[in-house]
Amino acid sequence: MSKAADAAYEKIGSLILEGHFKPGEHLSEEELSRLSGVSRTPVREALRRLAAEYFVVLRPNQGAMVAVWSKRDIEDLFHMRAMLEGMAAAHAAKRRTEACLERLEECVGKIDQALLCPGKPDIDTFLSENRAFHRHLMEAADSPRLSASISSLIAPAVVSQTAHNYTAEDLTRSNAHHRELVGALRDQDPELADTIMKMHIRAAANSYLSLLD
Repeated sequence: MSKAADAAYEKIGSLILEGHFKPGEHLSEEELSRLSGVSRTPVREALRRLAAEYFVVLRPNQGAMVAVWSKRDIEDLFHMRAMLEGMAAAHAAKRRTEACLERLEECVGKIDQALLCPGKPDIDTFLSENRAFHRHLMEAADSPRLSASISSLIAPAVVSQTAHNYTAEDLTRSNAHHRELVGALRDQDPELADTIMKMHIRAAANSYLSLLD
């Protein structure tokens, strides 16, 4: 992809992740071009990449729309994520560095602060630091093929909607899982890291599926 297409891909993906565009919403190339600061040609290239990763759907003569996931899609998505991200956590436990542990702990601390905001939790910070936590963990796993497989399974709209509909208790539990993962990595316990990550992903799945019900 060109640099302009890369920029459009990152911007459009972020907007979907942040809930700016909802599942099923039509995506205007003109609006995406304005928001991304690039011409419509790289926007089209970015949309093709996002479609290949199941984030958007391209329909002849209708353009692009944010992908809509069925309940069965969601169940399969989270099931596969639990298996693969559990494997990644196990790899990370064996390969982590002190610098990695520090970055993970920093994310946990920032999420703690976001949850203590007066009035209501700072969901934007939660989402940002949650992404950073999982990114740092994948870097520690040091498995490009596994990372690519997991990336193809993560639907931004699902992550965003789950977090925005979490209760304060759900958010606290999610970050408690993060803290337990850091402990498992610090102890270099791959089996425990695998178990905690699977529990973490399944908890997110239960929260999302309860909304669909």
